Amino acid sequence: MDQSLFTYDIVAEDPKTHARAGILHTPHGDIETPIFMPVGTRATVKGVPWETVRDLGAQIVLSNTYHLAMRPGADLIEEMGGLHSFMNWHGPILTDSGGFQVFSHNDAVKLSNEGVRFIATDYDGSHVFWTPEDNMAIAQKLGSDICMQLDQCPGYPAEKSYVARAVELSSMWAERCYKAHTRPDQALFGIVQGGMHMDLRLRSLKHLEELGDFPGYGIGGYSVGEDHETMFETLAPLVSEHMPRHKPRYLMGVGNPTTLVRGVGYGIDMFDCVLPTRTGRMGTAFSSEGRLNFRNARFARDAGPIDPTCTCPVCTGGYSRAHIRHMVTTKEMLGGILLSIHNIYYLLDLMRRARAAIIEGTYGDFISSWMASPASQDY
Repeated sequence: MDQSLFTYDIVAEDPKTHARAGILHTPHGDIETPIFMPVGTRATVKGVPWETVRDLGAQIVLSNTYHLAMRPGADLIEEMGGLHSFMNWHGPILTDSGGFQVFSHNDAVKLSNEGVRFIATDYDGSHVFWTPEDNMAIAQKLGSDICMQLDQCPGYPAEKSYVARAVELSSMWAERCYKAHTRPDQALFGIVQGGMHMDLRLRSLKHLEELGDFPGYGIGGYSVGEDHETMFETLAPLVSEHMPRHKPRYLMGVGNPTTLVRGVGYGIDMFDCVLPTRTGRMGTAFSSEGRLNFRNARFARDAGPIDPTCTCPVCTGGYSRAHIRHMVTTKEMLGGILLSIHNIYYLLDLMRRARAAIIEGTYGDFISSWMASPASQDY
């Protein structure tokens, strides 16, 4: 990796919290943090054109290595000029390792020091074996700006011995990924695992720091079944007290607004989650009133926008709550699309406002105001 292509500048730190505002430089553009990354799992944010995603303010998007490796295949994407060209998104892209999706196959997975063998039950039922080297070869063919090491993500609850083995495997695989990754215009992030056990988290982080100069760190193994307070018991001290200060910190797979607000306060820089689009397709929206379910009959004659405080193109474009509810209850696809657009904008705008508060030195007040508002009732 060419270190000069991937640098992280901290431009402001809040005096009363651990929040910081920064700029992550990549070959396809700068990313102002804190930032939420919309998820385009299969090289598309479901139902939302890329020009819309861009106009909503997205600076970086995420795609999934497992799904792209299965269909259409990394070789085809490389032949088409790489992921940026293939999916027609020319800003920064992060691809995850696909490990979370692989391990979701549960009984169809066999682990060893060498790698992971699984059955692609959600595709053609083929038997697939991935080594860390295979995983890096796929990532480099995809050509994202940032890729993630292959790791094992244990669910919750799990025996500590099982989580410890996952940390051991993830650390071993991180070393092999680090050695196998050679693409100069792509950054490889290490991933801190360890479940809800602080000693295992610190063991994982220590190994990554000793291994090499990763340009950033993912934090995996959260939002896997535990409640949010349990998550923050270890996440808060891990990030605010132990993670390297001058490297971006990426909390993987977490996306409800209140967790983003609290996470930024502990020093997290990057987030991703399918939540805004998945819940949008299910008929729900984030709002200043908290989570709204548009299957609820109370919206049937409501002429107001989804959220009167929101400036997204849906809320300012004349779509009423009554119309949104009609589309949701009659399964008109536009309803889910409009809610997805609103939800993506909501999280992007929330991070813009958070960044402004950090720069002003008022993020502590920002958190207090958020937690006292109905908007915090989002899950």
